[in-house]
Amino acid sequence: MHSPPAAAPQASRAARETQLRASGAHDNPASSASDPIIRVEGLRKSYRTARGELLLFDNLNLRVAPGELVAIVGQSGAGKSTLLHMLGALDAPSAGTVYCASTNVALLRPREAAAFRNREIGYVWQFHYLLPEFTAQENVAMPLLARGMGRNEALETASGWLKEVDLEDRGTHRPGELSGGEQQRIALARALVCSPRLLLADEPTGDLDSATASRVFELIERLHAGHGLTSILVTHNMELAQRCTRILRLANGGLTALAEAPQPQT
Repeated sequence: MHSPPAAAPQASRAARETQLRASGAHDNPASSASDPIIRVEGLRKSYRTARGELLLFDNLNLRVAPGELVAIVGQSGAGKSTLLHMLGALDAPSAGTVYCASTNVALLRPREAAAFRNREIGYVWQFHYLLPEFTAQENVAMPLLARGMGRNEALETASGWLKEVDLEDRGTHRPGELSGGEQQRIALARALVCSPRLLLADEPTGDLDSATASRVFELIERLHAGHGLTSILVTHNMELAQRCTRILRLANGGLTALAEAPQPQT
């Protein structure tokens, strides 16, 4: 069993809570760990096109409890990535509310949204988006440097997270010197280096062969459990989706449950 980087998760979470209390960002000061970490109500998203309004979501609702590992499946074009973008404060709904970590993210200004993402959300894309001119360690450290952490401390914390994803011996390698699976593991370390509460992953294994995809998903499962994450994954891989605690299908602008979370063993 892997241990977290030395004191980094606890320290960053404590700093985050202090910042949240100071800024008043929590909508509900009485919220508890049993409250949903994601609460979406009456979500509507439409786009104006040359042919008129394109309606993507209409009255979509979603609740995700802390600690869940949720898979979202559906056909291409159903809006899975758009939904993740709105959960992660990367896009705003046309109507409805999107509460994430007790914050109505739809009301955040761009600078507030960027700070919120850095503090609360780890995002992994289908493509790793590593910066080719920087080493693996420097890529992982980028979110910490963006929040103002000193370079030495950021690199030390990044080194701990490279160990978390079993790539401590690749810290000085640049992305072009790494395999596809290694690049995606680096992207996972970068997503989690700020110790977010929520991991959003958009087809994180979509560019990988089946064996590598399974290993990356096993790593996601381990990090999810080991760091107390709440995770939402978009995937076309039903075999991997069935390993999640809940599967939701996005179709016709709404979500339907395909599988409920398994009951705890007694």
